[in-house]
Amino acid sequence: MLDNIRWDADLIRRYDLSGPRYTSYPTAVQFHEGVGPFDMLHALRDSQKAGRPLSLYVHIPFCANICYYCACNKVITKDRGRSAPYLARLIHEIEIVSRHLGRGQVVEQLHFGGGTPTFLSPGQLRELMGQLRTHLHLLDDDSGDYGIEIDPREADWSTMGLLRELGFNRVSLGVQDFDLEVQQAVNRLQSLDETRAIMDAARTLQYRSINIDLIYGLPKQTPSRFADTVEQVIGLQPDRLSVFNYAHLPERFMPQRRINTADLPSPGQKLEMLQRTIEQLSEAGYRYIGMDHFALPDDELASAQEDGTLQRNFQGYTTHGHCDLVGLGVSAISQIGDFYGQNSTDISHYMSSLDNGQLATRRGLHCSKDDRVRRAVIQQLICHFQLDFEAIEESLNIDFRGYFADIWAELERFAADGLIKLDQRGIDVTPAGRLLVRTLCMLFDHYLPTQSLQRFSRVI
Repeated sequence: MLDNIRWDADLIRRYDLSGPRYTSYPTAVQFHEGVGPFDMLHALRDSQKAGRPLSLYVHIPFCANICYYCACNKVITKDRGRSAPYLARLIHEIEIVSRHLGRGQVVEQLHFGGGTPTFLSPGQLRELMGQLRTHLHLLDDDSGDYGIEIDPREADWSTMGLLRELGFNRVSLGVQDFDLEVQQAVNRLQSLDETRAIMDAARTLQYRSINIDLIYGLPKQTPSRFADTVEQVIGLQPDRLSVFNYAHLPERFMPQRRINTADLPSPGQKLEMLQRTIEQLSEAGYRYIGMDHFALPDDELASAQEDGTLQRNFQGYTTHGHCDLVGLGVSAISQIGDFYGQNSTDISHYMSSLDNGQLATRRGLHCSKDDRVRRAVIQQLICHFQLDFEAIEESLNIDFRGYFADIWAELERFAADGLIKLDQRGIDVTPAGRLLVRTLCMLFDHYLPTQSLQRFSRVI
């Protein structure tokens, strides 16, 4: 078992930089408009030839209410009728994509995200899942990892029953904070009882896993108040938790302009919130997986990290990194072999592209050999907190010390400061360095020196 993470305030102050979350390398910031629908079709055909299993992400952008902190691609509307035209194009996209994939390619993983997926009516959810099953090889024996994001304010027992009937066996619940004053400041009123009711339904209906999302750094939060929320969440006993650092970027995300900057906690308070959260979750038996994620020791993510099979992609930490990821819907991202493609983030352009019989792929890239080398290094560090030079050299046909000679002095500095142990065999991230693994990964990012770090959240 990995050692527990260790809180080192001095290291955190020195290495708490802004940087990518590395759900991919290269990151989406490097996507360019020289990639389009034909590149996507070619990648799909390559996937079919290789016969690789699939992971599907389906984006439902609609929300009935706006949450001021949110940076997701979304459409805020009370008009439920607005989902019908979008659903028609989404189904058309599924049809086009399926023509270039093989029926033998099993969909091992499926995730509905948003927005609020349950904005769709029961009939629309049935139709969408029916179309996916008609055109793609979804599993019928409940062995796949089929998840959906749930807003407890937009669901009840009947909703959970319907989703279970349709094949979903994992749910992720947005909570963020249970404190009423914080909820008012971000325009998301959601009670503990509402959340517990959905979790009770999920357990009664034998969903395999429940995840809860929390955010620290929101307006009106204090360390003691957030600690109360964490205790309430621990009482709910989710299988996994995501504890995200709120990045206040009102110049990029318009809803955040409604947040009063004066209400935001100080950097020192945010650090205290995270430290107390780690202590609380550790005492409750949760394992730190990495990058804001925690899981119970018997969870699949913890087991995969233990046996060295954990991976990371646009869906976060996953046990299905061997699958080709196909994104469906506005702004959805695909990762197929060494190809990355993203649909248009503009819903009108997305729908008009499909009306013209074309996929809506608007941006992306093809990985170079250098990208593949750095991706493998970053993946290993961010998932397993260690790197074996010999294994990397054999798999990628490089001399590690020579290939990364330009950053070797920086690696030695990280080692001298106690973030890593560095020797001729490899790199081991220390318990004090695990919270700062993003900063370590940034050393291997070829593109980072040319980018503005203001577009990224801070590591802590």
